[in-house]
Amino acid sequence: MSLRSSFTLLQVVPELETGGAEQSAIDIAQAVVRAGGTALVATRGGRMTARLKADGARLAQMPVQTKNPLVMLGNAARLASLIRQEKVSIVHARSRAPAFAALWAARTTGTPFVATYHGVYKAQSGLKRWYNAVMTRGDLVIANSDYTRDHVLAEHGIDPDKVVTIPRGVDFDRFNPSLVTPSRVEALRAAWGIADRHARTRILLPGRLTRIKGHLTIIEAAATLKAQGRRDFLILFAGDDQGRAGYSEELAAAIGKAGLTDEVRIVGHCDDMPAAYLLADLAILPTTVPESFGRAAVEPQAMGRTVIASAHGGTTETVLHGVTGWLVPPGDAGAWAKAIASAIDQGPGRRAEMGHAGQKRARQLYSVDAMCAATLSAYQRVLEARR
Repeated sequence: MSLRSSFTLLQVVPELETGGAEQSAIDIAQAVVRAGGTALVATRGGRMTARLKADGARLAQMPVQTKNPLVMLGNAARLASLIRQEKVSIVHARSRAPAFAALWAARTTGTPFVATYHGVYKAQSGLKRWYNAVMTRGDLVIANSDYTRDHVLAEHGIDPDKVVTIPRGVDFDRFNPSLVTPSRVEALRAAWGIADRHARTRILLPGRLTRIKGHLTIIEAAATLKAQGRRDFLILFAGDDQGRAGYSEELAAAIGKAGLTDEVRIVGHCDDMPAAYLLADLAILPTTVPESFGRAAVEPQAMGRTVIASAHGGTTETVLHGVTGWLVPPGDAGAWAKAIASAIDQGPGRRAEMGHAGQKRARQLYSVDAMCAATLSAYQRVLEARR
């Protein structure tokens, strides 16, 4: 799809460290540039900024991650000035706190406003529901899964025509097993200190070190497996604690107390996730809170790896039980121990068969190109409605 050279997109995202919203912002910015438009991203910044600039997009650095009302007002003024200066065509917010400033700036300048619901935001009070609803007050809401769309409609009661589902996309040029060299896998093996023990099944839990990712459930499940006499597995927690030192220390203590230092390891942030998935034999996503989409369930499938995931949220759409992986009750350590044991016992042949099925399905449904094309079409729809 091509865009008019005058088309300018301004995305507003708290930061560019890691995560699905951040990756989607970069993907869409690149798509706009490739289609002939201009892409701006207002953000605090972060480790992904270099890639944003390399793709031809421009950074507008400001503290949009804040929830301080006075700073938010300042952000609104800065964004309004940026919109006028750059003749922005559409403002696209990807988080609630910056959405307030972005919406105010868009309304002040008469600019169309789009928001992506990247998560299922729970509301325990009317005030919190009002806070969450900022994402629905513009021209269009993009939901990253049907699960998320159903939640938005039920929670906010808005016109169904105003909410579209556009699943997150996976970069299949990056997550392509044929493009990952053996040296990259070996480098990661060496960095993580993993001996090449073919008898042990390597299991990867990708994602930030936060409680909702279910690490403690897996530690308990691993303890159950070891108590049953199993020594044929190695579980790797690959993710950044993003300053949550207390939780990472809690995990390390739990691993030590359970006597699992040889079976469960915290390996930290990983810059080469494609190689990490190839180093692993299967991936797990034991989230205790429903993921709205769960890109981490799709990426390993793109790499030909089967997945065990919690049976709730968006993963019930991205993982087909018994076909591309297995769905397990969240937080049930006993059920997770059984699922992991079953996956190990299936053997590499059966896992490869399921991994191939997952790879084929992921490429059909979750390409970044499809996500970008659908998003650019949504922008066109908004602009035409405004005209």
